[in-house]
Amino acid sequence: MTEKYILAHDLGTTGNKSTLFDAWGKVKASYFCGYETDYPGMNLAEQNPEDWWQAVIEATRQLMETSGVTPDEIACISLCGHMMGCVAVDSQGNPLRTSIIYSDTRSVAESQELIDKVGMEPAYRITGHRTNPSLSGEKMMWIQRHQPDIYKATHKFLQAKDFIAVRLTGKFVTDYGDASGTDLYDLVGYQWSGTMLDASGLDPEKLPELHASTDVIGEVTRQAAEALGLKAGTAVVIGSGDGACAATGAGVVREGSAYNYIGSSSWIGVATTRPVIDPAMRTFTLAHLVPGLFTASGPMLTAGGAYQWVRDQFCQPEKKAAAELGVSPYELMNLQVLKSKPGANGLLFLPYLLGERSPRWNPEARAVYFGLSMSHTRADMIRATLEGITFNLRVILEALQRQNVAIPSMRVIGGGASGAVWRQILADIYGMPVQRTELLTEATSFGAAIAGGIGVGIYPDVYLAEKLTPVVDTTLPNPQNKAVYDRMYELFNRAYDAFVPLYSDLANMAQ
Repeated sequence: MTEKYILAHDLGTTGNKSTLFDAWGKVKASYFCGYETDYPGMNLAEQNPEDWWQAVIEATRQLMETSGVTPDEIACISLCGHMMGCVAVDSQGNPLRTSIIYSDTRSVAESQELIDKVGMEPAYRITGHRTNPSLSGEKMMWIQRHQPDIYKATHKFLQAKDFIAVRLTGKFVTDYGDASGTDLYDLVGYQWSGTMLDASGLDPEKLPELHASTDVIGEVTRQAAEALGLKAGTAVVIGSGDGACAATGAGVVREGSAYNYIGSSSWIGVATTRPVIDPAMRTFTLAHLVPGLFTASGPMLTAGGAYQWVRDQFCQPEKKAAAELGVSPYELMNLQVLKSKPGANGLLFLPYLLGERSPRWNPEARAVYFGLSMSHTRADMIRATLEGITFNLRVILEALQRQNVAIPSMRVIGGGASGAVWRQILADIYGMPVQRTELLTEATSFGAAIAGGIGVGIYPDVYLAEKLTPVVDTTLPNPQNKAVYDRMYELFNRAYDAFVPLYSDLANMAQ
């Protein structure tokens, strides 16, 4: 009997992680192909969709050449990608401009227009989201207003993984999970929202067809098969956005279980049977991969991205030494963190390098090192960065907990979860056990693979994820460190509140 494998493509912020999973959920092989993000101006962030496709081609060919797996053994391709973007394509699936990605917050005026027409709270109850410029619908409105020729020529507005689906199959579709990040979707009704579309002024015909994440939406075309080195006719399962796939890949598939993804961006998600309505609208709710489940979540824009910025700006010695030793520079940076005590000797970092989504919802917010003195070291700055990111995540955690959502422990996935130093900081600031799963960087890909495996009948149901993603390490909070962090956390929130009017003044000066 021929072995069967699922090929999962996870289009992340920094590149495409492609992984081959066998019928038992084990990783056969994986390959990462990076691409660039362009920041053409303040609050602007764009990627070239053609770079995604080239990354899919390169990764697929590398996997097939090195794994020993044959095209006949690929049961399906399943997809995942970063959410809340805006890819405008023509009727042939060609991009009409670069993709505006999730961290781009240029559409402030469009967001306010939706608020004025629908109201913030009514929109929040329909979509699960606080209307804000990070979401896809507002980006579509921006194109309609500022680039009308492109809007007129647009056949469909897609997400990252949906663009790849078009290249693979010629089908223009999305899934409920990615749709729930657009601000145009009725979260409970599983359909596009007439109320939000009417208010946006967008043409509903420019939105893709909705599908469940486990649906087989087509087959690999002959042209795509030749590019990828695969077999024409291979099934393609649409999969979902990184939120739903990450939750599934972390084994968070039952009510009350929670996870923290730490990559370039970061978020906390908890599985619920209902949308979580926060009176202060600090968190939002996405569709889960499991029908009838939702993921109550709070995302921040720059987590690992902030640590990467510190690496590039302040840690040249670590980068040079890491290259010579053949290790990650983050390993050497983490050794520096250990030279600084918890609290970073009274140094605070506000991690708002690109503005912020949850819990602040302030595109004008900016990063700050607060409390710097001559006595502070580079090690203090590196530690303060990790602590500041985690303080912001704690605000999200507490917002979820205040809505009667019990979270006894936190699973962690993503590249940022690989370091024991950061996991200890997470446990100490959260005040709860932090659990590392077997799959970290492959967890999101695995969520896509689960969707694919269900779609083609290899996996029985999504609950198999609990068995296939065991917890392999638990970090407990240190009571002494927690006491220090509790005091610093109060200062962190007071510092942000104090800077809010200054952020607005600085934004006005930049215009």
